[in-house]
Amino acid sequence: MDRFDRLWLTNPTLAYADWQAREAAGADRRPFSARSIVQHEAMFERFRRHLFVADVTLATFGSDHIEAFWLAPEASGYTSATRMRYLKLLDRLCRHLVAIGLRQGNPAEKLVRDGQWPQDDPLPIFLPEDADARLQAHVQPHAGDDLPTLRSRAIVAFFLGTGVTVAEGRAAQVADLHPAAMPPYLRVPAHGARVTRTVHLDSFAVPILSAWLERRASLPYSGDLVFSLKASGMPITETSLGKIVRAALETIAFEAEDMSPRVLRNTFCRRQLLAGRSSEDVSKQLGLVSSRTCDRIAATIE
Repeated sequence: MDRFDRLWLTNPTLAYADWQAREAAGADRRPFSARSIVQHEAMFERFRRHLFVADVTLATFGSDHIEAFWLAPEASGYTSATRMRYLKLLDRLCRHLVAIGLRQGNPAEKLVRDGQWPQDDPLPIFLPEDADARLQAHVQPHAGDDLPTLRSRAIVAFFLGTGVTVAEGRAAQVADLHPAAMPPYLRVPAHGARVTRTVHLDSFAVPILSAWLERRASLPYSGDLVFSLKASGMPITETSLGKIVRAALETIAFEAEDMSPRVLRNTFCRRQLLAGRSSEDVSKQLGLVSSRTCDRIAATIE
């Protein structure tokens, strides 16, 4: 086992990134695109954290740990297509780990063989216009809001009013959020294959985000993130963000198979389309290369 192979035991995240750069390829043996590599590394990191919590390693996890992953808060809303992408990724990974002698078997092999790609894309989940209006009202600042409540309202308004991804929301810095500008905007720095973009805040999000930044400035927060763990300045976990969004959706009596921040991103997209913007323009605001996602959501508008 060479030094690169030993990385799988000492630093799995670095080992996966190294493997992607040196060897990993798709079914046609063509190297993955830069964007695919970024997505794959994020997917691997989520699964690695799941294994860490379960106290198992890349050398010892089994098919039961893969099945348990779908029940985790960050994965419970995954579509069948997303699950198949994970299974294909884990199948490639395990075949490599078997080849270098780190594993004896491939627990993803049978799951991939038994799984099927969906014949049709699932209908995107979003808030209907009346539910969107209720959530916009819910996230307005209220006199007497304590710190956790104000922060939760601000977090929901942030995703609902910008359409950014969870990763972008976790990384957002105070210096990039400008609710007092004319017009108000969020600067989303370049990351991975995505270029820097400017997202104009929807007006309903301005009062609560202004109130949050004002309250935040008076507190001994560490770091530059808009939303961080107070003591360490580290980003809020995806699990915590998911719980905050789910609680807000339950408060306005909205129920769906997916209750994650993805619903807010889809809702933002649909709201822009309803306002008359083109799928191409909205796709750019969402940081998407193609307009496929926006086209699917546009198809829900009569």
